[in-house]
Amino acid sequence: MNRRNFLQNTSVAVAATAAGAGWLEAAVKKGDIKIGYSAITWGGKDEQAMADLTGLGFKGIQLRANTFGPYRNKPSELKDALLKNNLTLCMFSSGNVEIDPAKFESTVDTHVAHASFVKALGGNAMQLTNSLRPKDRAPSVEELKKLAQVMNEIGKQTADQGVQVVYHNHMNQLGETPEEVDVIVQAMDPRYIKLLLDIAHYKQGGGEPHEAIVKYKDILHSLHLKDTKPADTKSGYKFVELGQGRVDVPAVFKALDKIRFKGWAVVELDGVPDPEKSPLICAEINKKYITEVLKYPV
Repeated sequence: MNRRNFLQNTSVAVAATAAGAGWLEAAVKKGDIKIGYSAITWGGKDEQAMADLTGLGFKGIQLRANTFGPYRNKPSELKDALLKNNLTLCMFSSGNVEIDPAKFESTVDTHVAHASFVKALGGNAMQLTNSLRPKDRAPSVEELKKLAQVMNEIGKQTADQGVQVVYHNHMNQLGETPEEVDVIVQAMDPRYIKLLLDIAHYKQGGGEPHEAIVKYKDILHSLHLKDTKPADTKSGYKFVELGQGRVDVPAVFKALDKIRFKGWAVVELDGVPDPEKSPLICAEINKKYITEVLKYPV
């Protein structure tokens, strides 16, 4: 199936839901919510991601820590590529946070170094995740709070560089369920760390992202936009383009309007959900949903 067929099929679904989202055109102040897009879908082909996203009219991009190694000593080259494509670094994926006391200093040092890199690229925000979820049990409250404590220290040190650290909730990590996310958020120091709410991970973890937006309005910094649906996979689900799954995306934007959110909402599709698609096709589908259903410019 080619790109044209995909977009034709998607436009049918878009049209079917557009009427129900019509309130957004009048309710949301265009420009308050800035729409970015993550390069993760391109699997490390960041130059292609930049070119594709610029071609679609996106103005913000999220890059990952894979760019740090090649460009750490020559960030001006990557910054020039961003400028050439008229793209702002709206978020940087800084990677894993360890809670092992023996790894505390190395963990903090790694993310502080990433913050310097982000600053050199003209960015001002980076996300933290973790890969520490126990295999045979739920994480303890102490483990969840420890994650927050380490992130607080990272945020305290990156604040001196003008880089805001944000916590990214994530399936198969500490902070999978709404209850776990709440323990972490309540232990976060809002002076140094904010929340990046991933609406699909939060939904898959058992929560309603539009409710979380209101609940965490005082600490909400940014969002990841994608959808999730049941699938014949090892996990039993897969992440898909906006409007293709179970997330009530119009309700998410209604909640953002309710709290008068101003900031970046970054489309972050972890990978191409179907083998016959490409990252560009997925981005086109997501853009169509944003502009035609949500009636929001990119």
